[in-house]
Amino acid sequence: MPQSILIIDPESDFLEWAERHLSTSAVSVFTAMNAEEGLKKFVAEKPDLVIAEFHLKPVNGLELLKRLRQTDPNAMVVLSTGFPPTNAVIEAMKLGAFDFLRKETLPYDLRPVVESALKSREALMAQETAPAEPTFDLGDSVMIGRSQAMQSVFKIIGRVSRSEAAVMITGESGCGKEVVARAIQRYSLRAAKPFVAINCAAIPESLLESELFGHEKGSFTGASAMRVGRFEQCDGGTLFLDEIGEMPMHVQTKILRVLQEGEFSRVGGNETLRTDVRIIAATNRNLEKEVEIGRFREDLFYRLNVVRVHLPPLRERPEDIPLLSRFFLDRLAKKKNNPRLRFAEDAYALMESYNWPGNVRELENTIQRATVLASTDVLTARDIPLGLGIAPRPENETSSHTLTHESAIQHLLDAAVSLSEAPVAWVELLLAQEALRREGGNAVNAARLLAVKPAAFKKLLGE
Repeated sequence: MPQSILIIDPESDFLEWAERHLSTSAVSVFTAMNAEEGLKKFVAEKPDLVIAEFHLKPVNGLELLKRLRQTDPNAMVVLSTGFPPTNAVIEAMKLGAFDFLRKETLPYDLRPVVESALKSREALMAQETAPAEPTFDLGDSVMIGRSQAMQSVFKIIGRVSRSEAAVMITGESGCGKEVVARAIQRYSLRAAKPFVAINCAAIPESLLESELFGHEKGSFTGASAMRVGRFEQCDGGTLFLDEIGEMPMHVQTKILRVLQEGEFSRVGGNETLRTDVRIIAATNRNLEKEVEIGRFREDLFYRLNVVRVHLPPLRERPEDIPLLSRFFLDRLAKKKNNPRLRFAEDAYALMESYNWPGNVRELENTIQRATVLASTDVLTARDIPLGLGIAPRPENETSSHTLTHESAIQHLLDAAVSLSEAPVAWVELLLAQEALRREGGNAVNAARLLAVKPAAFKKLLGE
């Protein structure tokens, strides 16, 4: 059956290229140069697929997408532009866009995406008309990324926000897993309900079960009163379980029961309580390996791993470093009421050349430290304190040793940090970041290296 494509773009050269590229004996292509003309042709021609530039006038691509989906809830729409804004990608996917492409990748991506969209359209037409997707006018996201890897993450967030499925977020420490979890909740049907985050590695094993499920009075030494747990607190909302790979097995069993039955009991209690909670889990561990060696329940892994979102390390997306750097510096400039703060070009070059083992968290803390210690408003390469000269620990080296006071001070001096001028909190931050770097981004091992509890280590990092 013949199919048709409507292309809406203000650039005549692009329209001509796309028409030549996509027209076949089985596919006809017609074009429009603005949103109003495109809407009229959409109603008149009823195309199987719409490809639209995001930056249209008088309405942008998101508004056009809404109108197209209102006219035809099954409308297949692909948006494209040079550098898609983060929120636009997430919102577009939530509103039902088939894809959001960067124009520079169209010579490679356009035909495969078009073929997939037309096949999906064919399948949809064989079914009953689906209802329009719900929409939310939600606040700005702090996620930033121009890279293809992050654009893929934004698309997944948009898609998964429409479901109630459990989500597993993976990635190295400092990549922003909690930021992704909050974005999923912010764009979901549970947006108005509580979001509760808990770090499983920061709470002693003996207390984690009580923290999650609550306890009855007298259930253990020190339980002087009944306590409501996190599952009760966020009923109807979203519970984010960070570092779930650190969760002891007996607590994993109770989590599995909640996922399967939606019920649990407080520690020391007999009453069965019900809860409606969406769980988003995160880990920097290889949980498949943890399952193989018996440290993580296989059935719980598959219950949590319905949708996986993998966050790439910052070293794999260097094109995002200037964007992130400017964002963090601008935010600090507002806090300090100093609009003159800016980076010199050599600072950008240095930051892009570094591998950032602590990822986005390390980048943010490095910029914050630079603004404290720099003597001028223009931050140059000399003002950017990248690392303290210690390479990540080899995998076969144990972490039973601790940093000595003398070696810690020496590392600080090597980085040309003036201890007489740096506040104590910044010295602690330097040591915490160095420990994190030495342990290859593993926050739990880094806490052990400094001989502090995971919760105290997070405070050293300023979290």
